[in-house]
Amino acid sequence: MPWDTQRAAAIIETHQHLDGAALPVLRALQQEFGYLPDEAVAQVAQALNLSRAEVHGVVTFYHDFRREPVGRTALKICRAEACQAMGADDLAALARQHLGIDWHGTTRDGEVTLEPMFCLGLCSVAPAAQVGERLIARADWPKLEEALHKCRR
Repeated sequence: MPWDTQRAAAIIETHQHLDGAALPVLRALQQEFGYLPDEAVAQVAQALNLSRAEVHGVVTFYHDFRREPVGRTALKICRAEACQAMGADDLAALARQHLGIDWHGTTRDGEVTLEPMFCLGLCSVAPAAQVGERLIARADWPKLEEALHKCRR
């Protein structure tokens, strides 16, 4: 959804009374719009009487906040040690090559965003990945490609 200043103001208003309102406000805005553009930083800073630097610091500190729109489906590849030991680095290289994007990038068609994850809790069946909400054990490129294809239907 494109950034809408009026809709954002309504969201901010419903959360600004909370203690430490910056995080709940930013989470709510990202949930609504899918990302936090520069306009969000300025609008939140003004509404919460914070500096833009303070809000920017929060947005850049937490890895879950996004500065750019994301793809319809997230492909997450585990980067924890167990998965790396079982080939996650090679799998990530294949994903980047086949999708034509790097980490945190989105394919040109807007379908897939590639993200590193630091543990999906599947260490015993590494390497692990997640496509949308689906966890994939002993992941390889054909399994990921099939899961991505199912998401596009």
